[in-house]
Amino acid sequence: MAKTKLFLGIDDAGRGPVIGPIVLAGCLIDEETAGLFRKKGVKDSKMIIPGKREVLFKIIKESAVDFYIVQSSAAEIDYSLTHGTNLNQLEALKSAEIINHLLSDRKEEVTLQIDCPSNNIVAWRNYLLERVDEKIRKRLRVMCEHKADVKYPAASAASILAKVTRDYEVEQIKRKYGVDIGSGYPSDPVVKEFLKKHGKEYQKFGIIRETWQTWKKHTSKGDYKGIKIQKKLGDF
Repeated sequence: MAKTKLFLGIDDAGRGPVIGPIVLAGCLIDEETAGLFRKKGVKDSKMIIPGKREVLFKIIKESAVDFYIVQSSAAEIDYSLTHGTNLNQLEALKSAEIINHLLSDRKEEVTLQIDCPSNNIVAWRNYLLERVDEKIRKRLRVMCEHKADVKYPAASAASILAKVTRDYEVEQIKRKYGVDIGSGYPSDPVVKEFLKKHGKEYQKFGIIRETWQTWKKHTSKGDYKGIKIQKKLGDF
């Protein structure tokens, strides 16, 4: 009897926003589930309207072999960027956490299909794998690529898990503090208005990424706690 092939997809949501967390999700599926996801229209979350994402979110959670979702809050992102860990490295650390969590009790080989956030795929892949448990690493076939969330059902499913969770977290922030923060993205007029009128008032709650240039434009200082920071999304 042929062994069932397993695929672990990992993707993120919320790298660019100035408000709220980055969310990473891992989705472990088999070949049959991959086929089901294709039939149901699972694809990169950016290619799906919100209502459809919500429906697929439920299908993915019910159908996957397993899944795991992690977050980095705005405060954690700021701390990382001011203590020597850039955004790509932080994402690698969170991805390793997902891999170790989902595969720690499994013995079979797994194909990892992960969307690479760095321009330097080889260096980022190596940085990630150094943080994966050695026993798990020996059983991984790694496909670390740009646009993995477009190519592979497992990564597409992870993309949807991450995006819906990120949207939920943004809504929770709105409810908790009773203020409209928009989508959290710097280009959003609602976000710009929020930062201008209420940014300093809500700064203490750790929901604003103070290391972002968007935030600095709304403050009198051009640094973050005395440490000049340049956000480089593409750098490893």
